[in-house]
Amino acid sequence: MYRPKTTLEQWRILQAVVDCGGYAHAAAKLNKSQSSLNHAVAKLQNQLDVQLLEVRGRKAYLTEAGEVMLRRSRHLTQNVQELEVLAESINQDWEPQITLAVDLAYPKPLLYPVLKDFYPDSRGSRLRILDTVITGTEEAITQGWADIVLTGMVPKGYLGEPIAEMQFIAVCHPEHPLAKMPSPVDPNELMHHLQLVIKDTSQTPNEKQGWLKSELRWTVSQFDTAIELMLQGLGFCWLPEHKVCDKINQEKLVKLDIKGSSFRKMVMWMVHPRPDGLGPGSQLLSDCILAHRQIKHTIKSTEEQPCK
Repeated sequence: MYRPKTTLEQWRILQAVVDCGGYAHAAAKLNKSQSSLNHAVAKLQNQLDVQLLEVRGRKAYLTEAGEVMLRRSRHLTQNVQELEVLAESINQDWEPQITLAVDLAYPKPLLYPVLKDFYPDSRGSRLRILDTVITGTEEAITQGWADIVLTGMVPKGYLGEPIAEMQFIAVCHPEHPLAKMPSPVDPNELMHHLQLVIKDTSQTPNEKQGWLKSELRWTVSQFDTAIELMLQGLGFCWLPEHKVCDKINQEKLVKLDIKGSSFRKMVMWMVHPRPDGLGPGSQLLSDCILAHRQIKHTIKSTEEQPCK
């Protein structure tokens, strides 16, 4: 019978050292001494007879072999976590707390009737509803810290149920120079104007989505902040149509017709990061979400007014 040379704790320490960029920060995150982490990684390398890390300056970097081993180790620790969550789910009748991660782009008015239906049968479960953006939403799935995730992108290896469809449009103030240019606006013109960007909620953001070529960008944490700035004549921004439809109808903002990209359509999905460990409360909430899905219709503004 095969006996492993290494432990899960060693692999978790290696992952923390890499994710935190060094032993000092990893030690603070894990509440362990730096020397114990050094010893654990050194022992791991000796047991495997493979160099996984090399230290340059104050930072630890993965070797090529380390990159391969680390990637496989993440699957291992994730599988163990899912197995333990499954056991916990089997042993309890109803989860005491449910975490719902909602991408900031998802229209909150669609969520309110869901929660109204869920509440009478929630059996006192504490519900955490957390706003996430871009990589932060993806991490809620891949790191498994949420029970249900409403997202605009399903990561590789996961399944999702489509629940809504929406559009992102570029907007600015009517007096902004971009609004006065002949339509369609040349995308190269955008590079010379202030772009407002919504902050990624991940601790390690990865800006890999959307147009981000402007030489000057301001980052804000909420759509409403971007809208308020544009109402003052500052910048342009891509936003969900339902968030700015009323401002467009009131002629306080205008929709930009950009050559090659008049709008971007996004399908919103419901994803279960740990489907095998889904408790009865989370299942009930999922059923309520599906009962109110709006995938057959493009989401309009909360006032149900079409944008001009």
